[in-house]
Amino acid sequence: MNPSLSLRSTSSFSPPFAPAPPSLSSSRLPSHVCLSKWKRSVGRSDLVVRNALSGREHKADGSPSSPNNIFSLEAIGAEYGEGFETFRMDGPLKVDVDYLNNKLQQCFLQRIRHAMKPDEAFGLIFSWDNVVADSHSLKMAAWRQLASEEGKELPNSEHMQRNMLRLSADHVLAKVLFWSREETEIERLKSRLSELYYENLQNLDVPVKGLKEWLDAVYTAGIPCAVVSCLDRRYMVDALDRMGLKKYFQSIVTEEDGMESIAHRFLSAAVKLDRKPSKCVVFEDDPRGITAAHNCTMMAVALIGAHPAYELVQADLAVAKYSELSVINLRRLFGPKETKFMDLQKKIIDKSPPKRKLRVDTI
Repeated sequence: MNPSLSLRSTSSFSPPFAPAPPSLSSSRLPSHVCLSKWKRSVGRSDLVVRNALSGREHKADGSPSSPNNIFSLEAIGAEYGEGFETFRMDGPLKVDVDYLNNKLQQCFLQRIRHAMKPDEAFGLIFSWDNVVADSHSLKMAAWRQLASEEGKELPNSEHMQRNMLRLSADHVLAKVLFWSREETEIERLKSRLSELYYENLQNLDVPVKGLKEWLDAVYTAGIPCAVVSCLDRRYMVDALDRMGLKKYFQSIVTEEDGMESIAHRFLSAAVKLDRKPSKCVVFEDDPRGITAAHNCTMMAVALIGAHPAYELVQADLAVAKYSELSVINLRRLFGPKETKFMDLQKKIIDKSPPKRKLRVDTI
């Protein structure tokens, strides 16, 4: 086993990083659960809870009292392989892509096991939006309910509705729908929009078509899976339980983990799965998520639907539905790349000197 420091999560539903004990000589360093700081507001009727990692406030019933990243445009992250910073007893520790690929090495027994069962060496990371659940329908329902409450009308144009789902709520409210330009009013509308989304999420009990069968095949092959999202952990776990998918995911990454970008969530999921980023496969439907996966040296499988196929050409594999996938597809992603037509090829130049031609002197 590699004596150097490596990271591993011992809990399936625990925040990824917290202060570790001073002794770091163990071969596997478990990540402990971070305790949240609880704050009771004296002059309010509701109990407000602030999480230590994300700084978010929650009401007494657990619903967020401020809008989160559901209706915002998140940063891709890891453009230059940078990661995030976690804190240890001996000081801060910077965790980036190269660090995780180096430290999350397989031990001797793992190499033997993965030689007999190569599929278990991979890790699958699923994005929540339109990969696990139909979040576009939830978002549009929240927009319609908000428009009904405010006495507004939503445009019927497909192009305008696509922009409402892809752009941030600030931009949509101010420059697409032109509902308001005041910051306080926009914040109020965003907060109400987030509340409507979580109310609709509590009624979600059906996953994306074909996902359960695909997860069942992956579960049989022994491949660990994780799901990442910017949702609150409690709502995420409840939704997975209602859809009957909770047993398939060994770990989840939510807003409580305090990740600042899409790539950071993927890296956190790789740590929780105890797999190198270069051995992970990300399932996404957004070109931004595919770029984040490649920034983390991960493979990317794109689901065609929310975005057309020509916007997902950078993915390593694009499918229209889960029934087109098989476990052998995962092995081919990490296999040797085949030569394609019009690929640049190296030309072999014969450097041996040309043979001398003999000529007859006729003079």
